[in-house]
Amino acid sequence: MADRANFVVVRESGAYELYLSRFGAVGIDLDLLAGPTEALSMVRRLRVDDWWLDDVLCQGAALIDLGRRVLLMFAWEGPSAVMRHRAAALELLREAWAGWDVRWAYDGPAELRTYLGLDPELVRDRDRDLLVGALLEPDAEDLADPEPMIAVVTVGSDRCHVVANVADHPIREGPSLLDRLVGAPEQGICRMPAEAGVHVDPVRRRVGWWVLGASAEAYEMSRRWPGWTVEFWKDRWEEHARLSSGQFQPPLIDRERALAEVRAALAHRRETRIRP
Repeated sequence: MADRANFVVVRESGAYELYLSRFGAVGIDLDLLAGPTEALSMVRRLRVDDWWLDDVLCQGAALIDLGRRVLLMFAWEGPSAVMRHRAAALELLREAWAGWDVRWAYDGPAELRTYLGLDPELVRDRDRDLLVGALLEPDAEDLADPEPMIAVVTVGSDRCHVVANVADHPIREGPSLLDRLVGAPEQGICRMPAEAGVHVDPVRRRVGWWVLGASAEAYEMSRRWPGWTVEFWKDRWEEHARLSSGQFQPPLIDRERALAEVRAALAHRRETRIRP
């Protein structure tokens, strides 16, 4: 499985260094939980490389701006990309980076380049074919996992579908998503945690979506839904739950337990981690 990540260190002068890690994307959020000093030490042991990973190959990234004290990051895997641990991981990141502005890059590596004033098109792959996740049956084996890799799609007030979250975000399909859902297996009520979601209101021609990782062109989805109102909720799945008429009811999150589990994952990472 691909595990590539880009790291960017912006010096006080504004000049930046680009680093490539071939084995640093999974658990990148845990590595950053060590705080700025250890994170910089880790990054500077990597090889400086001018290869910007594109928004398909880049599985995680972090930009550390020393002058403006900004940490801009995203991950596709790790506690920050899991519903149960998302808020806890971000809370602990902000504690570890006290005095810094911790931000999530929902547009992946393109958002890092935009931050630097560079052309984001360098990391776009607009010509590739759209990859759609399979629609899952209610009894699919994948759904037995405590943290299934799924995107939840609700339509109106009475349809709920689950898509394997192993390809492009369903929002990128545009209105053709509705055609794909005709006759597709329905979940009834989805009470599982998810990694992404879409709610479609065909009557009002409104669509809202969210993601815990990143999605290419995250701020441009209105182009894929001409004539529709598109709302991007970032990681606020609560908006989806609120508008889904009870079709999406993810489990309640125990904050203290989540914090303890992220801290335990960090301790394990420090004990077992192979340096990228």
